[in-house]
Amino acid sequence: MVTAVNSVQQNSTTTTTDSASKTAVDYQSFLRLLVAEMKNQDPTNPMDSTQYVAQLAAFSQVEQSVQINNRLDQLLQASTLAQADALIGRTVTSADGKTSGVVQEVRLTSNGAVAVLEGGKQVTVGPGIVISQGS
Repeated sequence: MVTAVNSVQQNSTTTTTDSASKTAVDYQSFLRLLVAEMKNQDPTNPMDSTQYVAQLAAFSQVEQSVQINNRLDQLLQASTLAQADALIGRTVTSADGKTSGVVQEVRLTSNGAVAVLEGGKQVTVGPGIVISQGS
């Protein structure tokens, strides 16, 4: 059983929607700023139109980078879910070797995945843990 799957998917959708709306607001703000800059420029020394195009291109590149980061976050979350599912039924030993048992469920937290063993003990999934076939 993998818990918090629905909340991760909902949070991902919410984060993506929020990021998209923030990006859209920023894009609209940029266009308003650009129009205001054009209206208020010195008529004796107007700004070159290529500078406006360069500013717009730079902002577009930043917007695309934000969208790429959002997609990478979604891929990482999907990868974490797949890895969590693969742990169920396997034996996990903590990095210090003190806690060991068969994974009953995996909980996804903001700090990463936590394997819940039979008997209720928990092992944080991270560097140094040992994963083997169930006993």
